Amino acid sequence: MESWLDAVYDAEGMGEADRWAIEEANIPSLELMEAAGRGLARVAAEMAGTGPVTVVCGRGNNGGDGLVAARHLADSGFDVGVITFSGREGLSPDSQANLDRLPEGLVEVAGDSFGPDSLCGVVIDAMLGTGFEGEPRGPISGAIESINASGLSVLACDVPSGVNASTGEAAGLVVDADRTVTFHQRKLGHLISPGKQLCGPVEVVPIGIPQGAPSPRAGGAIKSTVLDLLPRREGDSNKFTSGRVSIVGGSRGLTGAVCLAAEAAVRAGAGYATAAVPGALEEIFEIKLTEVMTRSFGTGDSLGPGLVPEIIGHLEGAASVVLGSGIGRLDGVRELVAGLAAGIQASLVIDADALSATGTGLGPISSRRGATVLTPHDGEAGRLLGCDSSAVAAHRLATARQLATEAQAVVILKGDDSIVTDGERVAVNTLPAPALATAGTGDVLAGVVGAFLGRGLDAFDAASAAVFAHAVAGGIAAVNVGNRDGVIATDVIQALPQAMIPPAGG
Repeated sequence: MESWLDAVYDAEGMGEADRWAIEEANIPSLELMEAAGRGLARVAAEMAGTGPVTVVCGRGNNGGDGLVAARHLADSGFDVGVITFSGREGLSPDSQANLDRLPEGLVEVAGDSFGPDSLCGVVIDAMLGTGFEGEPRGPISGAIESINASGLSVLACDVPSGVNASTGEAAGLVVDADRTVTFHQRKLGHLISPGKQLCGPVEVVPIGIPQGAPSPRAGGAIKSTVLDLLPRREGDSNKFTSGRVSIVGGSRGLTGAVCLAAEAAVRAGAGYATAAVPGALEEIFEIKLTEVMTRSFGTGDSLGPGLVPEIIGHLEGAASVVLGSGIGRLDGVRELVAGLAAGIQASLVIDADALSATGTGLGPISSRRGATVLTPHDGEAGRLLGCDSSAVAAHRLATARQLATEAQAVVILKGDDSIVTDGERVAVNTLPAPALATAGTGDVLAGVVGAFLGRGLDAFDAASAAVFAHAVAGGIAAVNVGNRDGVIATDVIQALPQAMIPPAGG
């Protein structure tokens, strides 16, 4: 696992850690459950104040954590009610032990269903844990409906019921929690949409699993130390050693995208940038771009497939290429993108209209020998894989991994939870970045990735560092502008140098 990732578990990895603690470190499972429930009770007490708490418990050990929490809350003087879906015989052994420790009169066996009026105060959702996959059914689905309809504050135990802890997916009904308490370490599903939004703030509670347990390896949240990867200009540096980034794109009405990507590349540390643009529009680029050299191709206002050999000749010597900014969707763009992807030897970022033009024809990309980074949003990823954007949104991690594998590329699946993956490794941006929800910021990100590739980072590192720096720049821009809703893409570009300062200030 990369040192700049805050590593997290999936369900399988967390299960291995639990088993190791019990079987190898000889920690009784009831002790782990006790610590989990105690931490859950502490957070529930914070939320409840002096009000009541209702604990809804499933049959497994997640429900056992809830039973422990109910006991601690009752011992502290809270008015506590417990709802279960079976009698003692239907519970896991550890849950049975903790049911026996509860004071008399707290437990109601709901049977098939209960309504919102059975709930009061803060609701602890302890129904389905990290091992859950699929769609909640039977009485659990009805309980989820009642919890969501109650309007009460909800605290999820480990993960909201219905959320897949390994992927963040929610296949059917799912609890919409206000807060989540998880144990030992975060899970990948806490970071990825829609699970990310359904969890609310996530607090990690230690439960006594000692050092030496199997380490998390599912992926991780990108930390600020990713910026330590960026090379720094030294006294003997020059524009050539800092890397040349070439932007290929532009068409009538879409000249701004090329400018944003090129300017972002320079601000992100590229030694210099060039723009390969349509001949009829070169004068526009000459006026708009001061620090970027332009080279025109053809005589029209868009680039066509007949220009591929000439453009590839121009790109010789480039450390990285950004393809697609403002390239348009006219006839011939698909052939242009395929020819350039196959012929460019440098590291390549494929963005925007180049992704849409590619469609499901990934052959020219997957057969490349150089590093490739794709930067799709949900809709573009869907077009690349032949599915619609709603399927991508529902299965973001699986989609990103599938696309990376099929394209033999690093994929940045953009969003509030931007996912970076090479098909195996997974890095997720967890920084909030609402200021980036504006036109042109995707072009900025592509330029930053191009700059980091041009400066010598490998594709996974460059993409992860770019996603993080881009999010930080969005936050800085919001402060500088004074209102995140007023941020525009050029504000983000201006913030990039500050955003790239590593945590040690170097």
